[in-house]
Amino acid sequence: MQKGSDDQELNSLRASIEILKSILDQQNQRKTMERQESEIQSDFDAKRSSLEAKVSDLEENLANGSDSETLSHGLDDSINESLEKLNSAKKELAARLRAIVSVKRQLDDVPSQSELIQYEHRFSELNAHIQEKLQQTRKFYATYNALLEIKELMLKETSLLNSITSQFQDAIASTAGRMKLLESMEGIVKGSQQKLEKVQLGLQEEQKVSDALKDRYTAAVMEQRRCYSLLKAFQEECARNERLRRQTSA
Repeated sequence: MQKGSDDQELNSLRASIEILKSILDQQNQRKTMERQESEIQSDFDAKRSSLEAKVSDLEENLANGSDSETLSHGLDDSINESLEKLNSAKKELAARLRAIVSVKRQLDDVPSQSELIQYEHRFSELNAHIQEKLQQTRKFYATYNALLEIKELMLKETSLLNSITSQFQDAIASTAGRMKLLESMEGIVKGSQQKLEKVQLGLQEEQKVSDALKDRYTAAVMEQRRCYSLLKAFQEECARNERLRRQTSA
């Protein structure tokens, strides 16, 4: 019971960490896509400036009265080259836009910072509730086992006293009876000694289990500290992301 509860608690914490890691990865992916979108816009502006410069050159040639045939061939070549670049840019832009739309749809499913804070509070409350229930369950089981063992010992003691009382008067009436009673008492002492040794062995086993649980508890504490460290890093990343978002909006 105790082992299963500890494993469940660790699995719950690990699942929470995986969720936080997934959210961080999605936010990093969003930043990457935003940076790529900015690069595409810069490339588009550069190409537009280049085309505008070519148009200005053509207008200047027309104004200066350049040879119409040469100008026509040059214009056709420029138009064909520009059309090829335009079609290529459209295809590339369409592919990038599809990727951006896909990522934005995924980002729409990412909870906001306020929702993440609510999730954090809920996880903390759930963890505290699990710890409380676990402690109560351990206490109830320990009390039940102790009372059950006390009951068994009291029943054995009562049975032994009743047996001695019923046989004592007859046993002391003769020498053979006294010898038999003595042998019976020695058997009782021997049985009690065996019972004591058995209890001591059980105590040693419980001590081993206790030591193993202490080791697991130490490992769980280290894991909890690591979770807190990851959570703190996640909160700092959320705050930084919020600042960048405000700067971008401004």
